[in-house]
Amino acid sequence: MSYGPPAGLPHVDAKTPPVLMLAGPVTRVEVPGWCDEVRSLLCGTGARVVVCDIGGLGPPGLGAVDLLARLELAARRAGGRIRLCDPDPALLGLLDLVGLRFQVEGESEQGEPPLGVEEAVEPRDPAV
Repeated sequence: MSYGPPAGLPHVDAKTPPVLMLAGPVTRVEVPGWCDEVRSLLCGTGARVVVCDIGGLGPPGLGAVDLLARLELAARRAGGRIRLCDPDPALLGLLDLVGLRFQVEGESEQGEPPLGVEEAVEPRDPAV
């Protein structure tokens, strides 16, 4: 009698990426530790995305931009990406100003309609 591992990927939940809670303000000394945390979440879970909850990061500034840029770089080097959750609109504007683009949790991806939006249907339109 032989036993083999179950088919499919073990312990991989593609629907729930790991979440990293960032509370600030974050100093430059703490940045390498956060980068190590992102790498370990990507490598340890096999996920392709780490969601960074930045709602508690504090007021937007160049320190936050530097932190997010370094986290994205660390994630890419580990074969993944970061996705922002609960960003301050001013921080998004600042990121856009310096040319950094991040995927934001809850936004639709390019080419996809936003969730809950349907095409208008006229009463006399034939069923497809």
